[in-house]
Amino acid sequence: MAEQLSYGQGPVGRHPGWPAHLGPLRVRAGVLEVRKPKLSDAAAWSRIRRRDRRHLEGWEPTAPGDWDNNNAAFAWPAQWSTLRGLARRGMSLPFVITVDGELAGQVTVGNVVRGSLCSAWIGYWVGTHAVGGGVASSAAALVVDHCFLHAGLHRLEATVRPENAPSIRVLTRLGFRQEGLFRRYLDVAGGWRDHLCFALTTEDVPSGLVSRLVAEGHAEHL
Repeated sequence: MAEQLSYGQGPVGRHPGWPAHLGPLRVRAGVLEVRKPKLSDAAAWSRIRRRDRRHLEGWEPTAPGDWDNNNAAFAWPAQWSTLRGLARRGMSLPFVITVDGELAGQVTVGNVVRGSLCSAWIGYWVGTHAVGGGVASSAAALVVDHCFLHAGLHRLEATVRPENAPSIRVLTRLGFRQEGLFRRYLDVAGGWRDHLCFALTTEDVPSGLVSRLVAEGHAEHL
């Protein structure tokens, strides 16, 4: 039952569901947790982002400027401040992923719309050192369940390039359904790229995504 899902809730701020601390879960890569970003994440965030440029750049929206500068430690405080500001205004739920206490990626829920829609998008990235260890799917599952159970959302969308087979596998494993193709949707890697649209609603996962991963042996509650 959904009521049995276990989360380490943080204090509730102006935005339902943020900040929060989710997990822990044991996955193949180690002990996984999801928490709010910290200013002190700068060095670890920069080290992974700069190291994994080839792994990340082809899937992320094009940003002006140089990759190394945009992902240097000195660039993190501005990003952290923006993420925190959006969360405090109720527009986003930003999280970082840790494995065995070390930063491994990010999960962001953005463009939160309340009222009769109660919808948002979800996006994530994971460093190469954690790929294949169940990190992306388990972190996304924690955040999706949190959004549906505690943040008051009804629908989450995820967009992904058709060429991004690993991300598509994560979404389909979690039960996201493909709903269409957005033509020339985002400027990625210097060009306007088509993206597949996947979506999930609360009705699709009445018992939660984490419980499904645990039942299938992909994760373990701690």
